[in-house]
Amino acid sequence: MEKQHKFSIWYVLIGIWIVLILQNFIHSSFAIKTIPYSRFLQLLKENKVAEVAITANQIQGKLKADGTENSRDVMFNTVRVDPEISNLLDQYKVTFKGEIESTFLKELISWVFPMLVFFGIWMLFMKRMAGQQTGFMTLGKNKAKVYMESDLNISFQDVAGVDEAKQELVEVIDFLKEPKKFTELGGKMPRGILLVGPPGTGKTLLAKAVAGESHVPFFNLSGSEFVEMFVGLGAARVRDLFAQAKLKAPCIIFIDELDALGKARGIGAVGGHDEREQTLNQLLVELDGFDPQLGVILMAATNRPEILDPALLRPGRFDRHILVDRPDKNGREDILKVHLKGITTVKNLDTEKLAAMTPGMVGADLANLVNEAALLAVRRNKKKVGMPEFEEAIERVMAGLEKKNRLINPLEKQTVAYHELGHAIVALSLPGTDPVQKISIIPRGIAALGYTMQVPTEDRFLMRKTELLNKIATLLGGRAAEEIIFGDISTGAHNDLARATEIAQSMVKEYGMSSKVGQVYFAQEKKSRFLLTGLEGAVEYSDATAQLIDSEVREIISEQYARAQKILQQHKDVMEKAALLLLEKEKIEGAELKSLMGG
Repeated sequence: MEKQHKFSIWYVLIGIWIVLILQNFIHSSFAIKTIPYSRFLQLLKENKVAEVAITANQIQGKLKADGTENSRDVMFNTVRVDPEISNLLDQYKVTFKGEIESTFLKELISWVFPMLVFFGIWMLFMKRMAGQQTGFMTLGKNKAKVYMESDLNISFQDVAGVDEAKQELVEVIDFLKEPKKFTELGGKMPRGILLVGPPGTGKTLLAKAVAGESHVPFFNLSGSEFVEMFVGLGAARVRDLFAQAKLKAPCIIFIDELDALGKARGIGAVGGHDEREQTLNQLLVELDGFDPQLGVILMAATNRPEILDPALLRPGRFDRHILVDRPDKNGREDILKVHLKGITTVKNLDTEKLAAMTPGMVGADLANLVNEAALLAVRRNKKKVGMPEFEEAIERVMAGLEKKNRLINPLEKQTVAYHELGHAIVALSLPGTDPVQKISIIPRGIAALGYTMQVPTEDRFLMRKTELLNKIATLLGGRAAEEIIFGDISTGAHNDLARATEIAQSMVKEYGMSSKVGQVYFAQEKKSRFLLTGLEGAVEYSDATAQLIDSEVREIISEQYARAQKILQQHKDVMEKAALLLLEKEKIEGAELKSLMGG
């Protein structure tokens, strides 16, 4: 990468110093000495005047050298007093003429040369500043990074887990390669393609892969780069972007984080500042104005499409929406295989098991997971990355960094052990819960003093009422275990209570799983996840309904808490044996606890 030198004030000081030295040299070399007329007559009598040039008012001449080695002619100037000076000059045999020698060249060098030096310093200053930030001459230029065909070495082979999105984009690639195939039938490509999905799912990578497969130039910039503090600059940059794209057609323009530019107009305006709205208006005009047959494809990505202006999403603008969703188990396995290409792993690495252990993770999470596993292997002086490193990396990503040096008093450590075992035993005793993989009382992250890791065996998209109730009972198992063993409760269950209450509220207000409340939706209307637009709207209901909802939520929590207590009472001896084992080893596998429970 090319190193950029920052501009320094020393450049200016050195330049001024050089100009002063040069000016002093020029002045000393070409200086004309002004002397009184009496001194001129005295020098004339002493025969020291070599030649003169005379006008009506002035006498300018040159003195004779004194004959030494370093001597030179001295120029002088005086005011003419004697009108009969010619007789006097002739008497002393001095060469004279009736004009003054021109000093234009000397004055030009004396004044123009310093100006050229200062101009050069100013140009250097502007060049350095332009390399670091936008100068006034480039304010209206777009800041897009242009990747030419040879710069993009990304293809669809580098993108995994989004097969449906890739199939949608194959049509765009065919259009860029063979536009006549579409235009012959009168078909038109979409003006704009909007990639929507959660952060880290690979929207930007997918756009680059489209350009790499199409072998066309790729303009890449962020939506925030259009908006500046100066009014009109954003619109100018939009115009400049589309003008450059038309010159390099066929090509792809990709705007990342479109919500920074395309937020719905009239929302969130502060102090009448409408620079963002002007930029958005210009983008809408350019989308309407350019001919899709030119081969300019506009792509954009956002994870907040619900706040975009409806005018952007109508047909004729961004009229094709492609969902880049979280990958399923097979997609996660494909993504892991892509990232594992650059890692030295053991031969029998089970990528299917890793994919099953990472539900909900997106491409960025999986890339970070592989990197963490590689770093752990290096830390352990291993030549290859194995399954233990990946399992430890999953724990680091999900629960945080282990803090073995944190000092915890024995009573708190014992409380944490029974708390985590309460979660695990209830989960193992109820049907339909996620299998327990590991129980640990080693502190992790910011506030976790221990954790129970449950890994689902498959991706789930629907949950039954019994499964939700089992999940609430599992969350309350930690608090129930504390009360059974110690006859007291601690603050360690605050996160469990929050999650259990959230599930119970969703059951009553959203899913219609309460017989008393009925099949009615009472939750606040949430924004659409990806494709629909609109603002949140509060659902109004009476105070009596609110009391009924609160009563039902409380009843669900109480019933599942009593259920968890009953299960733990039945397995109290197992819980005490497992607690001794956990306090000794600080970490046990779910299979060990299952064997203590008799399978």
